[in-house]
This record gives sequence, structure tokens and C-alpha cells, in this order.
Amino acid sequence: MTSPHKSRRILTEIVVEQRVAAPPQVVYQYLTESQLWARWQGADADLDPRRGGIFALNMPNGMLARGEFTELIPARRVAFTWGWVDRPGIPPGSTTVTIDLAPEGDGTLLTLTHSELPPEETEPHTVGWIGHLANLALTVSDPS
Repeated sequence: MTSPHKSRRILTEIVVEQRVAAPPQVVYQYLTESQLWARWQGADADLDPRRGGIFALNMPNGMLARGEFTELIPARRVAFTWGWVDRPGIPPGSTTVTIDLAPEGDGTLLTLTHSELPPEETEPHTVGWIGHLANLALTVSDPS
């Protein structure tokens, strides 16, 4: 006998803000150019910044993130799907990351929203994004 009740997997969303001491057009480059992205988050990045283009990131710890770009508005927004090749709870392309850039004085307020996360992944992804975005801010302010 089947139950009349259907189960639903409840997914969560995290939001992380980071101020960056550079204008949005500069920050946007660090979100769309493979070599610049790799400088702040990965060991290697392969980005094709167009709608449907590949988003591939090899992390320094050996983990592989994969997805595709879903939205690009120069100096304003970058969105892509996200997931892990080697982590069954979040397969490639199963979650969405949206990064909004807003001018703030002579810098940028970056707001990252990572949605469709399983609840057990909320804390590790929040901690990860906080650390990586802080690294982005440092990298952009000292590009040498």
C-alpha cells in the first residue's frame, strides 16, 4: 500500500556579503576570467563566460566543482550552476550560485546567494564562501 503523503526534500539558501576595494567592472573580471578566478579560489579554473558555457573549478584540496553559466550581466551579475564531481549530495549543476555586484563608494558590495543546497551542506558552504570571498577581496586589492 502506498502512502497518500509525498515527501519533499527541503532545500536551503545562504547569502554572503563581501566588500571589495575595486569597482564592479574589475571584480566582474575575477568572476569570469579563468586565470583570475583560479588566483582567489582554485588550483585551476576553466570558465566559458556565456550563457550555457562551462564552469569548472579544481580546488586546491583536489575536489572538482562543475556547472554552467546561466546569467552574465557585465559589472552587475554572474550566475552559474554548481555541484561537486566527487560529492554525491551535491552533483554537478544541482545548485545555483548568483553573485551580484553593486557599486559602493569607490569599491563594490558583492552579494553571493547559493540556493538549492541540502540543509546539511549549508554550514560547510557558508564557511567556504566566507573564506573564499575574503580571499577574493585580498586578491583584488593586491593583484601582484
